[in-house]
Amino acid sequence: MQSSNHRLRDMEQHHPLLSAGADVETGSLGAGVMVGGPNSGHTAANRTVWFIQDSCGMVCATMTWFLVLYAEFVVNFVMLLPAKSFWYSLLNGATFNSLAVLALASHLRTMLTDPGAVPKGNATKEYMESLQLKPGEVIYKCPKCCSIKPERAHHCSICKRCIRKMDHHCPWVNNCVGEKNQRFFVLFTMYIALISAHALGLSGMHFFTCIKVQWNECSNFSPGVSVLLLIFLCLEAILFLTFTAVMFGTQIHSICNDETEIERLKNEKPTWERHMRWDGMKSVFGGPPSLLWCNPFTGLRLRRLLVVTQGRRAGSEFSV
Repeated sequence: MQSSNHRLRDMEQHHPLLSAGADVETGSLGAGVMVGGPNSGHTAANRTVWFIQDSCGMVCATMTWFLVLYAEFVVNFVMLLPAKSFWYSLLNGATFNSLAVLALASHLRTMLTDPGAVPKGNATKEYMESLQLKPGEVIYKCPKCCSIKPERAHHCSICKRCIRKMDHHCPWVNNCVGEKNQRFFVLFTMYIALISAHALGLSGMHFFTCIKVQWNECSNFSPGVSVLLLIFLCLEAILFLTFTAVMFGTQIHSICNDETEIERLKNEKPTWERHMRWDGMKSVFGGPPSLLWCNPFTGLRLRRLLVVTQGRRAGSEFSV
């Protein structure tokens, strides 16, 4: 599509003149699931449930929940409940379970939040004319999802969409990490690293305590079963602590440098105004530093969830 006013290039690049806020509401979410009619306009944006239907991602996300719940079981029923000290069990149980809930909530928010998908199929003649581009200005079209690519957007072959500020696609959360859900992904890696370190510390204390006395006095399970459960928990904790701690550090470094992992790997020169260090953190987490940065429930509105539920009961259409 070419005219005297602008040129539309059919190539995978990301130097557009389209701002991140210039969205066009559409009724299709491609790889996601949308609750609401196809002609619901701006109302559809408030009734959106984002979910990627990828087999590998769904298996990995299920495994994540299983491993966290397994750690909960071992920590609570093998180590804490049989402990003789009430305050030891209470304090460690409250800390571990609270961190686990925050980790799972962060995982859900990362998985079910639109990462910043560009409206699919918005590269139409009418929309091009509405941009009122100046002569010689160039915008870029993604040939895979037929959308006009905003600055710093990249196409994800799994989500089948162009994602703004796409950092990478993570199968463990069954979603891309992008402009709108990077905060929750950072919280997810942080809380998983914390509960992994806590589980390792509790396992070491439990082994040290049980060596001094009979194993039957340390757990309600047999010594053999207890040892196997603890060994598997330690291996899981070491693996996840290493992975999530490295990922957490990488994400914080990328945010402070205002550079995604894709941009770093491609060694792309910034054409945008970079938000360095605290400005980058404020941009991702929203607002000045506060305890709300660590809250994965921030921005979650019960009223919106009720609207989604009512829409499902009313037989709303699902677009995949």
